[in-house]
Amino acid sequence: MSEMAEAIRALISEKGYSEDSVKQTIEKALKAAYKRTYGDDENAIVKFNDDMSDVSIYSRKVVVDGVYDPVKEIELEDARKLAGDEVEEGDEIDILEDPKTFDRSAVTVGKQTAHQGLNETYKTSLMNEYKDKIGEMIIGYHQRERNGNIFVDLGNAGRIEGFLPTKNQSKLEVYEKGDRIKALIVDVKPTNTGIQLVLSRSDTKLVSSILEKEVPEIADGTVEINRIVRDAGYRTKIAVSSAREEVDPVGACVGLRGVRIQNVIRELMNEKIDVLKWDADPAIFIKNALSPAQVERVIITDADKKQALAIVEDSQFSLAIGRQGQNVRLANRLCDWNIDVKTIEQAEELDLSSFNTVQNARNLFNDEAVEEISKISELPGVDAEVAELLKAAGIEEFQDFVEAYDNGTINVEGVSKEALDKINELINENVEFVEEEEPETQAEETAAEPQAEETEAAAEEEEEYFCPECGAKITLDMTHCPKCGVEFEFEEE
Repeated sequence: MSEMAEAIRALISEKGYSEDSVKQTIEKALKAAYKRTYGDDENAIVKFNDDMSDVSIYSRKVVVDGVYDPVKEIELEDARKLAGDEVEEGDEIDILEDPKTFDRSAVTVGKQTAHQGLNETYKTSLMNEYKDKIGEMIIGYHQRERNGNIFVDLGNAGRIEGFLPTKNQSKLEVYEKGDRIKALIVDVKPTNTGIQLVLSRSDTKLVSSILEKEVPEIADGTVEINRIVRDAGYRTKIAVSSAREEVDPVGACVGLRGVRIQNVIRELMNEKIDVLKWDADPAIFIKNALSPAQVERVIITDADKKQALAIVEDSQFSLAIGRQGQNVRLANRLCDWNIDVKTIEQAEELDLSSFNTVQNARNLFNDEAVEEISKISELPGVDAEVAELLKAAGIEEFQDFVEAYDNGTINVEGVSKEALDKINELINENVEFVEEEEPETQAEETAAEPQAEETEAAAEEEEEYFCPECGAKITLDMTHCPKCGVEFEFEEE
């Protein structure tokens, strides 16, 4: 059995099989050969050395006086020759079998059983190993193609095969034999010789995995990928946020001079990638999601149905829509809103007076009603230090800021133009100015005119007049002075 011992050691040390799996496989093989020889294996006993260096097979037989079944029974006299005079009728003894005495067909069956058992053990081991790797990236090489499906060589003597189906391929990527392929493991399936890893180049998790390797802030949790949507091969939109205010999540992903994001783009075969900031406010998030287009205003038309209107300049309209509607379609999926894009001219033709942008947006995320605010420091997301500097300069209310900003007269030390632009943007997004009505309506003005005339007449009646010659008191209906007789007449100025 020295050859068997060598095989056992090789399987454990070189092939990486577990000791239990090797024992089970060898036991099944020996019992299969035993059964082929004797027709039954119920009384076959396989025993291993403690150090797994050797293995033996025994026939467990019952001691009887008069053998009926020689496979399972042994004569008392023969048993005592093998095990000693202490053996009694009815005892069981184990008799060592020599596998070399098994016929050739039995040996063949044993080998086949061992081979099959080892294959199953190996496949089970691989399945358990790679099931834990679903969602991870793996690198292989284009081996062959059949009906558009690509088979990927992953090494390991063909025991592990990569399978990249057509539906999981990026639309614009083309591979030749021997090309390197980095893909995501999405499933594991057993085959006749080993296992097959189902791969994907179109899954959004592939993008997040590549991005995580390029951006340390994502790996350490400082920057979080909130959502990813993708039209594989064409464009991907990624919404990110930061756990620390001082870290710009978009800047961290893009990297200095765009180095980080360019590495991701190269891995995706020049697929376009938009990295944008995630925001809990749907109006702001929708505005960001339509990048690279510049959006003038977002109006929440129906918060319950998640419908919104994005208004853009004419020059930005085709960019916001994208080729064949791709940009707005991806923005819809990213935000989970139905976004309608209109130009300013198109929006002017709509009745937008019934839409209260701030109220609808806030109520979507808060049960409480939106509180009225009037000061810069009360704006959501405002820089408290900038607000305090403006307040010290006498600019605290929205109205004061807007007038000074429009006139370009704000000059506060420590407050940059970018900070002023940001506050103006926050005011436009969160504040709705309502024009106050005139104190008097036209009807009130008309009604007031007769009253004014009556008052003027009464004032004239109360005024006194005197003769310019003698000073005697006169009235407006006199033509001569009653005292000196001078003639006079009255003229209206």
